[in-house]
Amino acid sequence: MVRVMSKDSPSARKTSFGFAEIAEEDKQPRVNAVFDSVAGRYDLMNDLMSGGLHRLWKATLIDMLSLPRRSTRCFRLIDVAGGTGDITLRFLDRSRPYGHATLCDINPAMVEQARARVAAAGHGDRTEVTVANAERLPFDDRAFDAFTIAFGMRNVTRIDAALGEAFRVLKPGGRFLCLEFSTVKMPGLDALYDAYSFTAIPALGKLVTGDGAAYRYLVESIRRFPSQRRFAGMIEAAGFERVTFRNLSGGIVAIHSGWRL
Repeated sequence: MVRVMSKDSPSARKTSFGFAEIAEEDKQPRVNAVFDSVAGRYDLMNDLMSGGLHRLWKATLIDMLSLPRRSTRCFRLIDVAGGTGDITLRFLDRSRPYGHATLCDINPAMVEQARARVAAAGHGDRTEVTVANAERLPFDDRAFDAFTIAFGMRNVTRIDAALGEAFRVLKPGGRFLCLEFSTVKMPGLDALYDAYSFTAIPALGKLVTGDGAAYRYLVESIRRFPSQRRFAGMIEAAGFERVTFRNLSGGIVAIHSGWRL
């Protein structure tokens, strides 16, 4: 019997894995394998690859939340694709004692790293850490005051589905913030950045984690991610209003902001 698949069936739909085109259902297992391989050295590699700049970028993201110094109610953050917990820990430090964070990531190895860091920082009573898919979040509608995702959006299979979930779980008046690698806008920097990305980063990944291919995928995934304006349009299409973006480091990364009104 010959199996005929329509062009709209899941097995027929394609997505990118770095520069490769693969079936949609194959992407998440491949992304999981990448992060399984690098989880133990993920934080060290972030420092080495960015020269520590990722810390400033993440601090800027937290600044943009404009958290009050004091609050009479619990402020609830959901940190999606939260990795080893950098954003969650910054938020908890800044929002003590009224902030509560829910960190979720689809990769169990990364979640275990985050759970250990949160416990070591003494924030266990103000944090939920769980495995969850950004495209199908296991949380109620209108449950959170803010939604953050840092360097994770480009790894989801269906960006539109993840944005739809972000809108769904935010309360009216809630804010969406996404920190992601983007399109370099500074003349001359783009060529230097490409040369560094495609040569130094995979070599560094091989040296530090033993897996240069994982970091080549990460570099390629950055190049496949939508430009600042195109991604802003996708955020608006998900229902968000007052959508803006802010370039950092010449556009190497950008922070996108939107509000559920």
